[in-house]
Amino acid sequence: MTIKKIKLRRRYKVLLWFLIIFVFIVIYTYYFEPNRLIVYEYKVENKKLSPNFHGTKIVHLSDIHYGRTIKDKQLKRIVKEINKINPDIVIFTGDLIDKDTILTTKMTNLLSTELNNIKATLGKYAVTGNHDAYFPSYSDILTKSDFILLNNDYNLIYNKGYDPILIGGINTNKEIDLTPIVTYLKPNEETINNLFTIILMHIPDYIDHILEELPIDLALAGHSHNGQFRIPGVKPIFAPTGAKKYYAPYYHINNTDFFISSGLGTSLINIRSFNPPSFNLYRLTKASK
Repeated sequence: MTIKKIKLRRRYKVLLWFLIIFVFIVIYTYYFEPNRLIVYEYKVENKKLSPNFHGTKIVHLSDIHYGRTIKDKQLKRIVKEINKINPDIVIFTGDLIDKDTILTTKMTNLLSTELNNIKATLGKYAVTGNHDAYFPSYSDILTKSDFILLNNDYNLIYNKGYDPILIGGINTNKEIDLTPIVTYLKPNEETINNLFTIILMHIPDYIDHILEELPIDLALAGHSHNGQFRIPGVKPIFAPTGAKKYYAPYYHINNTDFFISSGLGTSLINIRSFNPPSFNLYRLTKASK
C-alpha cells in the first residue's frame, strides 16, 4: 500500500469518526436531553425573612413552551414531580405556550387542568412571557389554574403570623411600571428594611433597572434557558434578546439573590445540549445574623 493511500485511508477514518460523533450529538440533543428532568435545589438565606417563613419551599418553573418538546405527557410528569415536593409557593416566570403552537380548545383545557393540579399551600404566582403575548387565553388559563398573575403588581403572603413577605411581578410586554410596588414600599423605611421582597420577571436583563428603583431580596427570571444549546466552558450559543447580560443560573447583585431558570421546554429549535429541562426549588432560611 502506497503512502498516499495510507494517508487517504486515515482521512476517511477521521471523517467517519466526525460523522459518528455528529450523528450522536444530533440524536442526543434532539431525542434524549429534552426529555430529561432535573430539580435544582438552592438555599436562600436572609436576615430580613420572618421566622414564620423559615423553611418555606418555593418551586420556580419557567419557559414550558407547550407545543414543542413539552406536550401532554411531559406536562403531567412535571406536575407530578412538583407535587412530590409539596411546595408552599409555586412561581411561574413566563412562556407557557410556544408562539408557533396552534392552540386548540382541547389544549387550552388540558393546560388549565394540569396547572390547576399543582398544589401550593401559600399560593401560586406568575408573570407573562414574550411568547404568551401571542395568546389572549393565557391569562384565562392561569386564572382557571388558581395562579395569581402579577404584571406590574404585587401581593402580600402571610404564614402563621402577621409578618408577610412581598411578591411582585414585572410585565414583559408593556412598559415596566413599578409604581404600585414603589408606592407601597418607599413611604415606610422600616417596611423596606424588614419586609422580605421577591420580584418575578421573565426578561432577566430588566434586573438593573428594577434594582435602581427597588430593594429586592430575591429576584427570579426565565427567558434565557441558561443557553439552550451549551458547550461546557463556552458562553451560551443562543442568548435571546433580553438575556444578553444575565443568562446564567445565578447572580448575586449587591444584596439581591438573582436566579434564572433554565426552563423546561425548547424555543426556536427542539434541542437542548448540556442543559437538561429543569425547575428550581428554593428553601427560604432565616439568617441568624
